[in-house]
Amino acid sequence: MSREPLLFLCHRIPYPPNKGDKIRSFNILKQLSGYYDIHLAAFVDDPHDWQYQQALAPYCKSVLLKPINPLLGRVKGLLGMFLGKPVSLPYFSNSSMQTWVNQQITGQQIRKVLVYSSAMAQYVENRPELHRIADFVDVDSDKWRQYADKAVNPLMKWVYGREHRTLSAYEQRITSEFDGVTFVSDDEAAFFSESLPLESRDKVSAFPNGVDVDFFDPTLSSQAPFDFPYLVFTGAMDYWANVDAVVWFVEYVWPSILTKHPDLHFAVVGGNPTDKVKALAKHPQVVVTGRVEDIRPYIQHAEFAVAPLRIARGIQNKVLEAMALGKAVVMTSMAAEGIRLPVAQGQLVGDEASAFSEHCLQMLGNEQCQVIGHDNQAWIKAQYQWDAVVEQLHKMLACQNGM
Repeated sequence: MSREPLLFLCHRIPYPPNKGDKIRSFNILKQLSGYYDIHLAAFVDDPHDWQYQQALAPYCKSVLLKPINPLLGRVKGLLGMFLGKPVSLPYFSNSSMQTWVNQQITGQQIRKVLVYSSAMAQYVENRPELHRIADFVDVDSDKWRQYADKAVNPLMKWVYGREHRTLSAYEQRITSEFDGVTFVSDDEAAFFSESLPLESRDKVSAFPNGVDVDFFDPTLSSQAPFDFPYLVFTGAMDYWANVDAVVWFVEYVWPSILTKHPDLHFAVVGGNPTDKVKALAKHPQVVVTGRVEDIRPYIQHAEFAVAPLRIARGIQNKVLEAMALGKAVVMTSMAAEGIRLPVAQGQLVGDEASAFSEHCLQMLGNEQCQVIGHDNQAWIKAQYQWDAVVEQLHKMLACQNGM
């Protein structure tokens, strides 16, 4: 029996669920496929991901994937600057995708659209007959403000500042036009709402990221990836915020830890490490793995996880996943933002290098580390399962008259 059609527009293929945005988009797709016939359009920016096209078939009625050429995308982005647009809009603009979207809306009689990231909203602008929900996830425009604040190069400071201003204006315009926008946390939603006129604020809501607790199950056996004790950081290692985090940790936190625990190692686990990240392997007892097929063993066999993020918005999946696998996590307040933490885990938050180091030293060789990890696992099971958190989004889509 056919079900109601839903158009789902993603800026990146929602598979495999191995990095922040793809974890959220895949689990949204997986959960909503139980209610709708989903017509998915997305971009592929990593050639490695083309092999996963068939993996989307169980969840979708139809799929359109388009490649993104990073060099061409940057050229289009530069042209967009001369038109007063955010760089990200022309970067994700594709005429054949627009044609497909228009054909699907007409041919499949689609009346409901879910947009994942603000850059994909351009495909259904000026379509008031559609019930449109945009999952912005984070306030992307504010990330560019953070980049501008930290940039040393005057030209890049200007570029980042311009993207912040133009993207912020676009986010506000889409909010006024669409039926609803969502974010990954109440803090993120409240922060964004402050920039809106009063009449648009009731369109803003939040639902958190979840965790696949069957996949991130600490009772599943796995082989230890190393034969030495180590701390672990996981993430896409070409993402600036992650690069900044591990460089800061190795330069300012790691030496004081290593002095007291000379046998300890630090493992940086994640794909596409930049040259700056690769160079960290020259430091004493730092391991940079690159892409791994499965991050779970690296987390499971670590002493605990670290999340020393200094640039962030929204909820960090790396924190939720480590907690689900029964690990304590030493983190900055940026990494903890938007996450409801158990009391003991909440005490392992520090922003200064000295405080971060102190928390790490406190956990090493301490039985309390295992107690916190066990409590974290139970907490995630109770608070962050995907089926429960996506239900709110389903209700928004089901409400034809908005929120």
